[in-house]
Amino acid sequence: MTAPFDYFIMFAEMRTGSNFLETNLNALDGVTCHGEAFNPHFIGYPNKTEILGVTQAEREADPSRLIRAIRDQKGVLGGFRYFHDHDPRVLELALEDSRCAKIILTRNPLDSYVSWKIAQTTGQWKLTDVKRRKEAKARFDPDEFSTHVEALQDFQVLLLNQLQHSGQTAFYVAYEDLQDLQMMNGLAKWLGVPARLESLDQKLKRQNPSPVISKVSNVDEMIDSLSGLDRFNLSRTPNFEPRRGAAVPSYVAGASAPLLFLPMRGGPEENVIRWMAALDGVETDGLQTRMNQKQLRKWKRTRPGHRSFTVLRHPLERAHSVFCNRILTTRRGSYLQIRETLRKQFKLPLPKSEPDDSFSRADHRAAFVAFMEFVRMNLAGQTGVRVDGAWCTQSQTLASFTDFAPPDHVLREDEAAGQLAQMAGVLGYPDPPEMDTATDDTPYALADIYDAELEALAADVYQRDYVMFGFSDWRGS
Repeated sequence: MTAPFDYFIMFAEMRTGSNFLETNLNALDGVTCHGEAFNPHFIGYPNKTEILGVTQAEREADPSRLIRAIRDQKGVLGGFRYFHDHDPRVLELALEDSRCAKIILTRNPLDSYVSWKIAQTTGQWKLTDVKRRKEAKARFDPDEFSTHVEALQDFQVLLLNQLQHSGQTAFYVAYEDLQDLQMMNGLAKWLGVPARLESLDQKLKRQNPSPVISKVSNVDEMIDSLSGLDRFNLSRTPNFEPRRGAAVPSYVAGASAPLLFLPMRGGPEENVIRWMAALDGVETDGLQTRMNQKQLRKWKRTRPGHRSFTVLRHPLERAHSVFCNRILTTRRGSYLQIRETLRKQFKLPLPKSEPDDSFSRADHRAAFVAFMEFVRMNLAGQTGVRVDGAWCTQSQTLASFTDFAPPDHVLREDEAAGQLAQMAGVLGYPDPPEMDTATDDTPYALADIYDAELEALAADVYQRDYVMFGFSDWRGS
Protein backbone atom coordinates (compact mmCIF):
# COMPACT_ATOMS: atom_id res chain seq x y z
CA MET A 1 0.00 0.00 0.00
CA THR A 2 1.39 3.39 -1.01
CA ALA A 3 2.03 5.81 1.83
CA PRO A 4 -0.29 8.85 1.64
CA PHE A 5 2.53 11.38 2.13
CA ASP A 6 6.21 11.82 1.26
CA TYR A 7 6.99 14.34 4.04
CA PHE A 8 5.19 16.70 6.41
CA ILE A 9 5.17 20.33 7.48
CA MET A 10 4.00 21.40 10.93
CA PHE A 11 2.54 24.90 10.84
CA ALA A 12 2.95 26.43 14.28
CA GLU A 13 4.18 29.54 16.07
CA MET A 14 6.40 30.28 19.02
CA ARG A 15 4.99 29.05 22.35
CA THR A 16 2.26 26.89 20.83
CA GLY A 17 3.68 23.54 21.99
CA SER A 18 5.51 22.72 18.77
CA ASN A 19 8.57 21.40 20.64
CA PHE A 20 6.35 18.95 22.54
CA LEU A 21 4.58 17.83 19.38
CA GLU A 22 7.90 17.40 17.58
CA THR A 23 9.34 15.35 20.45
CA ASN A 24 6.40 12.94 20.34
CA LEU A 25 6.47 12.67 16.56
CA ASN A 26 10.15 11.77 16.80
CA ALA A 27 9.22 9.08 19.34
CA LEU A 28 7.36 7.27 16.56
CA ASP A 29 9.44 4.70 14.70
CA GLY A 30 9.98 5.87 11.13
CA VAL A 31 9.31 9.58 11.79
CA THR A 32 11.87 12.38 11.99
CA CYS A 33 11.03 16.05 12.45
CA HIS A 34 14.01 18.33 11.73
CA GLY A 35 13.04 21.29 13.86
CA GLU A 36 12.77 24.76 12.33
CA ALA A 37 14.46 23.69 9.12
CA PHE A 38 13.73 26.99 7.36
CA ASN A 39 14.18 29.49 10.15
CA PRO A 40 16.01 32.37 8.44
CA HIS A 41 18.44 32.71 11.38
CA PHE A 42 19.53 29.08 11.76
CA ILE A 43 18.91 25.64 10.28
CA GLY A 44 16.85 23.23 12.35
CA TYR A 45 18.14 24.24 15.78
CA PRO A 46 20.36 27.13 16.95
CA ASN A 47 23.40 24.89 17.45
CA LYS A 48 23.22 23.03 14.13
CA THR A 49 25.05 23.83 10.90
CA GLU A 50 23.31 21.44 8.50
CA ILE A 51 20.44 19.01 8.00
CA LEU A 52 21.00 15.76 6.10
CA GLY A 53 24.19 17.15 4.59
CA VAL A 54 22.56 20.41 3.43
CA THR A 55 24.19 23.49 4.93
CA GLN A 56 22.43 26.72 5.80
CA ALA A 57 24.11 28.49 2.86
CA GLU A 58 22.98 25.76 0.47
CA ARG A 59 19.46 25.96 1.89
CA GLU A 60 19.40 29.73 1.34
CA ALA A 61 20.51 29.33 -2.26
CA ASP A 62 17.92 26.64 -2.98
CA PRO A 63 15.34 25.76 -0.30
CA SER A 64 13.91 22.98 -2.47
CA ARG A 65 17.22 21.14 -2.05
CA LEU A 66 16.59 20.68 1.67
CA ILE A 67 12.97 19.73 1.04
CA ARG A 68 14.14 17.01 -1.32
CA ALA A 69 16.65 15.76 1.24
CA ILE A 70 13.95 15.53 3.91
CA ARG A 71 11.46 13.97 1.49
CA ASP A 72 13.85 11.36 0.07
CA GLN A 73 15.04 9.79 3.35
CA LYS A 74 14.83 6.02 2.98
CA GLY A 75 12.32 4.36 5.29
CA VAL A 76 11.62 7.60 7.15
CA LEU A 77 8.78 10.11 6.97
CA GLY A 78 10.60 13.39 7.44
CA GLY A 79 9.24 16.81 8.19
CA PHE A 80 9.87 20.16 9.82
CA ARG A 81 8.25 22.96 11.80
CA TYR A 82 7.28 26.14 9.96
CA PHE A 83 6.34 29.51 11.50
CA HIS A 84 4.73 32.39 9.63
CA ASP A 85 8.02 34.34 9.43
CA HIS A 86 10.10 31.47 8.01
CA ASP A 87 11.32 31.31 4.41
CA PRO A 88 8.24 32.21 2.28
CA ARG A 89 9.58 30.26 -0.68
CA VAL A 90 9.05 27.07 1.29
CA LEU A 91 5.44 27.92 2.02
CA GLU A 92 4.60 28.03 -1.67
CA LEU A 93 6.43 24.77 -2.38
CA ALA A 94 4.78 22.89 0.48
CA LEU A 95 1.25 24.19 -0.03
CA GLU A 96 1.26 23.26 -3.69
CA ASP A 97 2.47 19.71 -2.97
CA SER A 98 -0.40 17.36 -2.11
CA ARG A 99 2.19 14.73 -1.10
CA CYS A 100 3.22 17.01 1.76
CA ALA A 101 1.14 16.41 4.90
CA LYS A 102 -0.03 19.60 6.60
CA ILE A 103 -0.26 19.62 10.40
CA ILE A 104 -1.65 22.85 11.83
CA LEU A 105 -0.98 23.49 15.52
CA THR A 106 -2.88 26.32 17.18
CA ARG A 107 -3.09 27.91 20.62
CA ASN A 108 -5.08 30.69 22.24
CA PRO A 109 -3.11 33.76 21.04
CA LEU A 110 -3.22 35.43 24.46
CA ASP A 111 -1.69 32.34 26.10
CA SER A 112 1.04 32.10 23.48
CA TYR A 113 1.75 35.85 23.69
CA VAL A 114 2.09 35.83 27.48
CA SER A 115 4.26 32.71 27.36
CA TRP A 116 6.46 34.36 24.74
CA LYS A 117 6.87 37.51 26.84
CA ILE A 118 7.86 35.45 29.91
CA ALA A 119 10.39 33.44 27.88
CA GLN A 120 11.87 36.69 26.59
CA THR A 121 12.30 37.89 30.16
CA THR A 122 13.73 34.67 31.62
CA GLY A 123 15.64 33.45 28.56
CA GLN A 124 14.18 29.99 29.23
CA TRP A 125 12.56 28.58 26.11
CA LYS A 126 12.42 24.90 27.11
CA LEU A 127 12.00 23.20 30.49
CA THR A 128 12.97 19.61 31.25
CA ASP A 129 13.60 19.95 35.00
CA VAL A 130 10.98 21.85 37.03
CA LYS A 131 13.64 22.57 39.68
CA ARG A 132 15.38 24.83 37.13
CA ARG A 133 12.22 26.74 36.25
CA LYS A 134 12.66 30.52 36.16
CA GLU A 135 9.77 32.71 37.17
CA ALA A 136 8.79 36.10 35.78
CA LYS A 137 5.70 38.07 34.91
CA ALA A 138 4.90 39.37 31.45
CA ARG A 139 4.06 42.97 30.76
CA PHE A 140 1.11 43.16 28.38
CA ASP A 141 1.62 45.59 25.48
CA PRO A 142 -1.76 46.29 23.75
CA ASP A 143 -0.26 47.38 20.43
CA GLU A 144 2.20 44.53 20.32
CA PHE A 145 -0.54 42.00 21.12
CA SER A 146 -2.81 43.43 18.44
CA THR A 147 -0.02 43.06 15.88
CA HIS A 148 0.63 39.52 17.16
CA VAL A 149 -2.99 38.49 16.73
CA GLU A 150 -3.34 40.04 13.28
CA ALA A 151 -0.23 38.24 12.03
CA LEU A 152 -1.50 34.89 13.33
CA GLN A 153 -4.99 35.37 11.91
CA ASP A 154 -3.70 36.48 8.52
CA PHE A 155 -1.45 33.43 8.32
CA GLN A 156 -4.25 31.04 9.33
CA VAL A 157 -6.57 32.53 6.71
CA LEU A 158 -3.82 32.18 4.10
CA LEU A 159 -3.39 28.51 4.96
CA LEU A 160 -7.12 27.88 4.92
CA ASN A 161 -7.63 29.53 1.54
CA GLN A 162 -4.66 27.85 -0.12
CA LEU A 163 -5.74 24.42 1.09
CA GLN A 164 -9.29 25.06 -0.10
CA HIS A 165 -8.11 26.22 -3.51
CA SER A 166 -5.95 23.11 -3.97
CA GLY A 167 -8.51 20.66 -2.56
CA GLN A 168 -6.32 19.57 0.36
CA THR A 169 -7.04 18.97 4.03
CA ALA A 170 -4.86 19.44 7.08
CA PHE A 171 -4.67 17.71 10.47
CA TYR A 172 -5.54 20.33 13.10
CA VAL A 173 -4.10 20.08 16.60
CA ALA A 174 -5.00 22.46 19.43
CA TYR A 175 -2.51 23.14 22.20
CA GLU A 176 -4.94 21.49 24.63
CA ASP A 177 -4.86 18.27 22.55
CA LEU A 178 -1.16 17.71 23.02
CA GLN A 179 -1.61 15.65 26.17
CA ASP A 180 -4.05 13.31 24.41
CA LEU A 181 -2.35 10.03 23.53
CA GLN A 182 -5.22 8.98 21.27
CA MET A 183 -4.91 12.20 19.31
CA MET A 184 -1.19 11.62 18.84
CA ASN A 185 -1.76 8.09 17.58
CA GLY A 186 -4.57 9.37 15.37
CA LEU A 187 -2.08 11.76 13.83
CA ALA A 188 0.31 8.86 13.23
CA LYS A 189 -2.49 6.94 11.49
CA TRP A 190 -3.35 9.95 9.33
CA LEU A 191 0.31 10.32 8.34
CA GLY A 192 0.32 6.68 7.23
CA VAL A 193 2.83 5.66 9.90
CA PRO A 194 2.27 2.14 11.31
CA ALA A 195 3.99 2.89 14.65
CA ARG A 196 1.96 3.92 17.69
CA LEU A 197 2.93 5.46 21.02
CA GLU A 198 2.27 3.61 24.25
CA SER A 199 2.72 6.83 26.23
CA LEU A 200 3.63 10.44 25.62
CA ASP A 201 7.16 11.72 26.00
CA GLN A 202 7.05 13.86 29.14
CA LYS A 203 10.61 15.17 29.16
CA LEU A 204 9.39 18.65 28.23
CA LYS A 205 7.42 20.36 31.01
CA ARG A 206 4.86 23.15 30.85
CA GLN A 207 6.71 26.24 31.97
CA ASN A 208 3.82 28.44 33.04
CA PRO A 209 0.81 26.31 34.04
CA SER A 210 -0.96 28.99 36.10
CA PRO A 211 -3.88 31.14 34.78
CA VAL A 212 -3.03 34.02 32.45
CA ILE A 213 -4.11 36.69 34.95
CA SER A 214 -1.52 35.51 37.45
CA LYS A 215 1.25 35.70 34.83
CA VAL A 216 0.79 39.35 33.82
CA SER A 217 2.07 42.34 35.78
CA ASN A 218 -0.38 44.92 34.38
CA VAL A 219 -3.59 42.88 34.57
CA ASP A 220 -6.01 45.82 34.61
CA GLU A 221 -4.47 47.33 31.48
CA MET A 222 -4.68 43.94 29.75
CA ILE A 223 -8.35 43.49 30.65
CA ASP A 224 -9.22 47.00 29.46
CA SER A 225 -7.39 46.43 26.20
CA LEU A 226 -8.97 43.02 25.56
CA SER A 227 -12.44 44.39 26.23
CA GLY A 228 -11.99 46.54 23.14
CA LEU A 229 -11.30 43.55 20.90
CA ASP A 230 -14.21 42.30 18.82
CA ARG A 231 -13.72 38.62 19.59
CA PHE A 232 -16.67 37.46 17.53
CA ASN A 233 -16.23 39.92 14.65
CA LEU A 234 -19.53 41.57 15.49
CA SER A 235 -18.52 44.74 13.68
CA ARG A 236 -17.12 43.01 10.60
CA THR A 237 -19.04 43.60 7.40
CA PRO A 238 -19.80 40.12 6.00
CA ASN A 239 -18.48 39.58 2.49
CA PHE A 240 -20.14 36.89 0.40
CA GLU A 241 -18.99 38.22 -2.94
CA PRO A 242 -17.05 35.80 -5.10
CA ARG A 243 -13.38 36.59 -5.41
CA ARG A 244 -12.61 38.24 -8.72
CA GLY A 245 -9.58 37.67 -10.91
CA ALA A 246 -7.46 40.46 -12.28
CA ALA A 247 -9.25 41.45 -15.52
CA VAL A 248 -6.02 42.39 -17.29
CA PRO A 249 -7.58 42.57 -20.81
CA SER A 250 -9.74 45.46 -19.58
CA TYR A 251 -6.70 47.53 -18.54
CA VAL A 252 -5.95 50.54 -20.74
CA ALA A 253 -2.39 51.69 -21.46
CA GLY A 254 -1.31 54.98 -23.00
CA ALA A 255 -0.34 55.10 -26.66
CA SER A 256 2.95 56.77 -25.69
CA ALA A 257 2.52 57.91 -22.09
CA PRO A 258 3.66 55.30 -19.55
CA LEU A 259 0.22 55.36 -17.93
CA LEU A 260 -1.92 52.34 -17.12
CA PHE A 261 -5.61 52.69 -16.23
CA LEU A 262 -7.28 49.89 -14.27
CA PRO A 263 -10.99 50.55 -14.87
CA MET A 264 -13.47 50.25 -12.02
CA ARG A 265 -16.63 49.07 -13.77
CA GLY A 266 -19.50 51.48 -13.22
CA GLY A 267 -17.06 54.34 -12.77
CA PRO A 268 -15.97 57.14 -15.11
CA GLU A 269 -14.26 54.77 -17.56
CA GLU A 270 -15.09 56.62 -20.77
CA ASN A 271 -14.05 60.01 -19.36
CA VAL A 272 -10.66 58.68 -18.29
CA ILE A 273 -10.07 56.84 -21.57
CA ARG A 274 -10.88 59.96 -23.59
CA TRP A 275 -8.45 61.93 -21.41
CA MET A 276 -5.69 59.37 -21.97
CA ALA A 277 -6.26 59.48 -25.72
CA ALA A 278 -6.17 63.28 -25.74
CA LEU A 279 -2.97 63.23 -23.70
CA ASP A 280 -1.19 61.38 -26.52
CA GLY A 281 -3.15 63.06 -29.32
CA VAL A 282 -4.75 59.86 -30.58
CA GLU A 283 -8.25 58.45 -30.90
CA THR A 284 -9.41 56.14 -28.12
CA ASP A 285 -8.79 53.11 -30.32
CA GLY A 286 -5.12 54.15 -30.42
CA LEU A 287 -4.72 53.18 -26.76
CA GLN A 288 -3.43 49.75 -25.85
CA THR A 289 -6.05 47.31 -24.55
CA ARG A 290 -6.80 43.59 -24.43
CA MET A 291 -3.35 42.70 -23.15
CA ASN A 292 -2.75 39.40 -21.38
CA GLN A 293 -0.58 39.16 -18.28
CA LYS A 294 2.56 38.33 -20.26
CA GLN A 295 2.06 41.33 -22.54
CA LEU A 296 1.36 43.62 -19.60
CA ARG A 297 4.56 42.52 -17.85
CA LYS A 298 6.48 43.31 -21.04
CA TRP A 299 4.76 46.72 -21.24
CA LYS A 300 5.86 47.48 -17.68
CA ARG A 301 9.43 46.27 -18.22
CA THR A 302 9.87 48.47 -21.29
CA ARG A 303 8.49 51.59 -19.58
CA PRO A 304 10.48 52.32 -16.44
CA GLY A 305 8.81 54.96 -14.34
CA HIS A 306 5.31 53.95 -15.46
CA ARG A 307 2.30 54.82 -13.32
CA SER A 308 -0.92 52.87 -12.85
CA PHE A 309 -4.16 54.11 -11.37
CA THR A 310 -7.85 53.44 -10.83
CA VAL A 311 -10.72 55.79 -10.08
CA LEU A 312 -13.38 55.30 -7.42
CA ARG A 313 -16.91 56.64 -7.78
CA HIS A 314 -19.32 57.33 -4.93
CA PRO A 315 -21.26 54.05 -4.41
CA LEU A 316 -24.69 55.67 -4.79
CA GLU A 317 -23.72 57.52 -7.96
CA ARG A 318 -22.08 54.39 -9.36
CA ALA A 319 -25.14 52.23 -8.65
CA HIS A 320 -27.45 54.80 -10.25
CA SER A 321 -25.25 55.03 -13.34
CA VAL A 322 -25.22 51.25 -13.70
CA PHE A 323 -28.98 51.12 -13.24
CA CYS A 324 -29.55 53.74 -15.96
CA ASN A 325 -27.01 52.40 -18.47
CA ARG A 326 -27.24 48.64 -17.93
CA ILE A 327 -30.67 47.83 -16.49
CA LEU A 328 -33.26 50.52 -17.22
CA THR A 329 -32.36 51.09 -20.86
CA THR A 330 -32.61 48.56 -23.65
CA ARG A 331 -30.02 50.30 -25.80
CA ARG A 332 -26.70 48.78 -26.84
CA GLY A 333 -24.57 47.95 -23.81
CA SER A 334 -27.52 47.09 -21.59
CA TYR A 335 -27.88 43.72 -19.88
CA LEU A 336 -31.05 42.62 -21.66
CA GLN A 337 -31.17 39.10 -20.27
CA ILE A 338 -30.54 40.20 -16.69
CA ARG A 339 -33.05 43.02 -17.22
CA GLU A 340 -35.75 40.52 -18.13
CA THR A 341 -34.87 38.32 -15.16
CA LEU A 342 -35.06 41.29 -12.81
CA ARG A 343 -38.37 42.38 -14.30
CA LYS A 344 -40.05 38.97 -14.23
CA GLN A 345 -38.42 37.09 -11.36
CA PHE A 346 -37.54 39.94 -9.00
CA LYS A 347 -40.53 42.10 -9.96
CA LEU A 348 -38.53 45.24 -10.67
CA PRO A 349 -41.02 47.84 -11.93
CA LEU A 350 -39.28 48.33 -15.27
CA PRO A 351 -41.02 49.15 -18.53
CA LYS A 352 -41.05 46.34 -21.10
CA SER A 353 -38.91 48.41 -23.46
CA GLU A 354 -37.04 51.72 -23.48
CA PRO A 355 -38.63 54.20 -21.01
CA ASP A 356 -40.80 56.83 -22.67
CA ASP A 357 -42.42 60.05 -21.50
CA SER A 358 -44.90 58.14 -19.37
CA PHE A 359 -42.06 56.91 -17.16
CA SER A 360 -42.21 59.44 -14.32
CA ARG A 361 -39.63 60.55 -11.81
CA ALA A 362 -41.47 58.54 -9.14
CA ASP A 363 -41.37 55.48 -11.39
CA HIS A 364 -37.66 55.97 -11.87
CA ARG A 365 -37.01 56.22 -8.15
CA ALA A 366 -39.14 53.16 -7.35
CA ALA A 367 -37.35 51.07 -9.99
CA PHE A 368 -33.94 52.21 -8.75
CA VAL A 369 -34.81 51.37 -5.13
CA ALA A 370 -35.95 47.90 -6.25
CA PHE A 371 -32.66 47.48 -8.14
CA MET A 372 -30.70 48.39 -5.00
CA GLU A 373 -32.64 45.78 -3.02
CA PHE A 374 -31.73 43.23 -5.68
CA VAL A 375 -28.06 44.24 -5.43
CA ARG A 376 -28.22 43.75 -1.66
CA MET A 377 -29.40 40.14 -2.16
CA ASN A 378 -27.02 39.58 -5.04
CA LEU A 379 -23.93 40.66 -3.09
CA ALA A 380 -25.05 38.43 -0.22
CA GLY A 381 -25.08 35.39 -2.52
CA GLN A 382 -28.86 35.02 -2.31
CA THR A 383 -29.63 35.07 -6.04
CA GLY A 384 -28.73 32.97 -9.04
CA VAL A 385 -27.74 36.04 -11.05
CA ARG A 386 -24.01 36.67 -11.41
CA VAL A 387 -22.38 39.36 -9.28
CA ASP A 388 -21.47 41.64 -12.15
CA GLY A 389 -18.36 43.79 -12.05
CA ALA A 390 -20.51 46.85 -12.72
CA TRP A 391 -22.21 46.64 -9.33
CA CYS A 392 -19.88 44.53 -7.19
CA THR A 393 -18.20 46.41 -4.38
CA GLN A 394 -15.27 48.55 -5.44
CA SER A 395 -13.26 47.11 -2.56
CA GLN A 396 -13.63 43.65 -4.13
CA THR A 397 -12.50 44.96 -7.51
CA LEU A 398 -9.52 46.67 -5.92
CA ALA A 399 -8.61 43.37 -4.25
CA SER A 400 -8.67 41.69 -7.66
CA PHE A 401 -6.19 44.29 -8.97
CA THR A 402 -3.75 43.54 -6.17
CA ASP A 403 -3.78 39.81 -7.01
CA PHE A 404 -1.72 40.69 -10.08
CA ALA A 405 -0.37 44.22 -9.73
CA PRO A 406 -1.82 46.86 -7.38
CA PRO A 407 -2.39 50.34 -8.84
CA ASP A 408 0.06 53.04 -7.80
CA HIS A 409 -2.78 55.51 -7.26
CA VAL A 410 -6.39 55.08 -6.15
CA LEU A 411 -8.13 58.29 -7.14
CA ARG A 412 -11.62 59.57 -6.34
CA GLU A 413 -13.73 60.80 -9.20
CA ASP A 414 -14.27 64.27 -7.78
CA GLU A 415 -10.49 64.74 -7.40
CA ALA A 416 -9.30 62.75 -10.42
CA ALA A 417 -8.97 65.62 -12.91
CA GLY A 418 -6.41 67.51 -10.84
CA GLN A 419 -4.52 64.42 -9.75
CA LEU A 420 -4.28 63.05 -13.30
CA ALA A 421 -2.96 66.40 -14.51
CA GLN A 422 -0.33 66.31 -11.79
CA MET A 423 0.59 62.71 -12.70
CA ALA A 424 0.91 63.67 -16.36
CA GLY A 425 3.22 66.53 -15.43
CA VAL A 426 5.51 64.15 -13.56
CA LEU A 427 5.65 61.94 -16.67
CA GLY A 428 6.69 64.82 -18.93
CA TYR A 429 3.36 66.25 -20.07
CA PRO A 430 3.41 69.83 -18.74
CA ASP A 431 0.18 70.90 -20.44
CA PRO A 432 -2.24 67.96 -20.21
CA PRO A 433 -5.84 68.23 -21.42
CA GLU A 434 -8.73 68.62 -19.01
CA MET A 435 -10.77 65.56 -18.19
CA ASP A 436 -14.48 65.71 -18.99
CA THR A 437 -16.85 65.61 -16.06
CA ALA A 438 -19.46 62.89 -15.95
CA THR A 439 -22.71 63.71 -17.71
CA ASP A 440 -26.02 63.30 -15.91
CA ASP A 441 -27.77 59.96 -16.17
CA THR A 442 -30.97 59.68 -18.16
CA PRO A 443 -33.92 59.80 -18.15
CA TYR A 444 -33.50 61.26 -14.66
CA ALA A 445 -30.35 62.38 -12.91
CA LEU A 446 -29.50 61.18 -9.42
CA ALA A 447 -30.08 64.72 -8.15
CA ASP A 448 -33.70 64.47 -9.32
CA ILE A 449 -34.49 61.61 -6.94
CA TYR A 450 -31.88 61.95 -4.19
CA ASP A 451 -32.86 62.10 -0.53
CA ALA A 452 -31.59 60.87 2.84
CA GLU A 453 -33.53 57.62 2.52
CA LEU A 454 -31.79 56.75 -0.73
CA GLU A 455 -28.40 57.58 0.79
CA ALA A 456 -29.12 55.33 3.78
CA LEU A 457 -30.08 52.49 1.44
CA ALA A 458 -26.82 52.83 -0.51
CA ALA A 459 -24.78 53.02 2.69
CA ASP A 460 -26.41 49.78 3.82
CA VAL A 461 -26.01 47.90 0.54
CA TYR A 462 -22.44 49.15 0.00
CA GLN A 463 -21.35 49.28 3.61
CA ARG A 464 -17.94 47.80 2.75
CA ASP A 465 -17.16 50.61 0.32
CA TYR A 466 -18.45 53.35 2.60
CA VAL A 467 -16.30 52.01 5.45
CA MET A 468 -13.21 51.03 3.46
CA PHE A 469 -12.98 54.26 1.47
CA GLY A 470 -14.62 56.69 3.88
CA PHE A 471 -17.37 57.87 1.57
CA SER A 472 -19.69 60.51 2.99
CA ASP A 473 -23.17 61.51 1.75
CA TRP A 474 -23.32 61.95 -2.02
CA ARG A 475 -24.50 65.55 -1.67
CA GLY A 476 -21.50 66.36 0.49
CA SER A 477 -18.92 64.35 -1.46
